[in-house]
Amino acid sequence: MKKTWLFYLLSCTWGLPMTLCGALVIGILRLCGHPVRRFGVCRYIEIGERWGGLELGIFFLKDRTSSAHICIHESGHAVQNILYGPLMPFLVSIPSAIRYHIRRIAIRRGYRPRRHYEDIWFERQATAWGIKYFGNPEQPREQSSPHSV
Repeated sequence: MKKTWLFYLLSCTWGLPMTLCGALVIGILRLCGHPVRRFGVCRYIEIGERWGGLELGIFFLKDRTSSAHICIHESGHAVQNILYGPLMPFLVSIPSAIRYHIRRIAIRRGYRPRRHYEDIWFERQATAWGIKYFGNPEQPREQSSPHSV
């Protein structure tokens, strides 16, 4: 992302609600001993297995078993956060969480969703923007690497 300073400025002003939530969650997990890693302009923590990811402003959480696609997708949500700002929880985050849990419950009960996870606009947009600004899931431009914050 070429305008890193602008990304951080927007994340800490217009996108502040989600960024504050992320700072709180990442801070608590950091105090519990989880290392913070870097992907592009975002920071993340890996925790648990087989659940995917969760974006919180410039921060995100992901499971230990997921692919680079999750980093790219969650970073795309961070780009959405700087665009949608205080509306992000209502336009993307809450609907995404509800949809994720409904799909997960349905799959556990033996139902197969008829649509792909990214068939809804905000998930498709997050992946598209993640690829545009951070690289292709099959060939990421920037590898994730462990860094302390």
